[in-house]
Amino acid sequence: MVATTSWGKPFDPSVQAAMPDLGITEVKAIAEKGFIYGLPIVMNYAVMYEYAIDKVGSQFKAPFNQIKNEPRVYTYKDTAVITPNSDTPYSFVWLDLRAEPMVLTVPAVEKDRYYAVQLTDGNTYNYGYIGSRSTGNAQGSYMVVGPDWKGNKPAGIKKVFTSSTPFSVAIYRTQLFDPADMPNVIKVQDSYKAEPLSSFLKQPAPAAAPTIDFSPATTAGIKENFWSYLHAALEYVPETDVDKDIRAKLTTIGIGPKKTIDLKDLSPEHQKAIVQGMKAGDEKISTFLASGLTDINGWQVGSLPGDEAHYNGDWLKRAGTAKAGLYGNSAVEAVYPLTRVDGDGKKLDGSKNNYTITFPAGQYPPVNAFWSVTMYDGKTQYLIKNPINRYLINSPMIPNMKKGKDGSLTLYVQKDSPGEGKELNWLPAPDGPIYLVMRLYWPKTEAPSILPPGAGTWKPPGIVKAN
Repeated sequence: MVATTSWGKPFDPSVQAAMPDLGITEVKAIAEKGFIYGLPIVMNYAVMYEYAIDKVGSQFKAPFNQIKNEPRVYTYKDTAVITPNSDTPYSFVWLDLRAEPMVLTVPAVEKDRYYAVQLTDGNTYNYGYIGSRSTGNAQGSYMVVGPDWKGNKPAGIKKVFTSSTPFSVAIYRTQLFDPADMPNVIKVQDSYKAEPLSSFLKQPAPAAAPTIDFSPATTAGIKENFWSYLHAALEYVPETDVDKDIRAKLTTIGIGPKKTIDLKDLSPEHQKAIVQGMKAGDEKISTFLASGLTDINGWQVGSLPGDEAHYNGDWLKRAGTAKAGLYGNSAVEAVYPLTRVDGDGKKLDGSKNNYTITFPAGQYPPVNAFWSVTMYDGKTQYLIKNPINRYLINSPMIPNMKKGKDGSLTLYVQKDSPGEGKELNWLPAPDGPIYLVMRLYWPKTEAPSILPPGAGTWKPPGIVKAN
């Protein structure tokens, strides 16, 4: 019998002679650490490919350096990003910073409307913000530069942001108060502008960057193609002092620009060890999410997303952040209590039970902007199809909702309607496992506060199983 690799190619023992003397245990350990390190990078690469490169794909938004406005909120049909937000219409621009910086110009926005432009690089670091909290609602132009850029801040630019990778994404969130407010959101979105620095300065453009034939990737294909995706993605993630050790180890199993062997040439035994390591890494990430955050009445609360200094080489925290929801805001911008269990620690399941969440009078989530509670399918983490097209309940909806005699607000979490008199307070649930995410935009810093995450003075109420 001829031994074959997991790719189906006949295994050539002479090739492995070029491989460093790595034992099965060591290969498994490298694969485990590599999976934890690489998961966010792969997830980001897949979304970039779907949003900015694959022009015939169903998730395509716009080419690099062009803003795509979404004058709608996300629905169950949006599946490129897990745990999507459905209470602020999005705009996106994927930035190619190789040839020259990009300038993002925002309009003057009404003072009571929250908006934020989140800058996230290929490492999934949130390296900057423009918007209500960070820069205010006045008009302004901001420059985004790649890791190799050197120069001074030009006139007319309020601030310079530096990405650690040559490709980056700017994610715009513009608050929508209610469906009738959409024309006002569109007006704001239409005023967002992205242009190369040469255009902003009205100067000749530099030579274009070389065209890249990106390796295809999809969010749905991550599990099956993880290592080939990671190999492709690392081409566009420059090595740093923080990740040089894990990057060096990955090269020994054929991953990354400096690889010393082709992954496909590893022996069947080594490839099996890589699969086992990947599984072990995935389990560690899940364990971190289950126990690495602070349990408050069944809600997991912590400070997950952040910048490079926030992670400081803690790849498990970064992987947990991505798995909980890619492109989450940093804690100063938003905090995300999340749960799969009720207040007694029992798993939420819409096929078996109905539930309620009650906010006592005067104890709504403390925010400067607004808050929401969003329902997801517990298996896929996507929004769920439901008969009233409601994916969340947020604070702008409260004036139209029913309150208790004591002023409290109760949300009904269940797959079937709670009855006509309670439908205003109904958050439709899936016919199966439930995943709930609370979002507190621009959380207050003075007590009561969710900050610091996990140790704040405000605590989310536990979910109660209905009788």
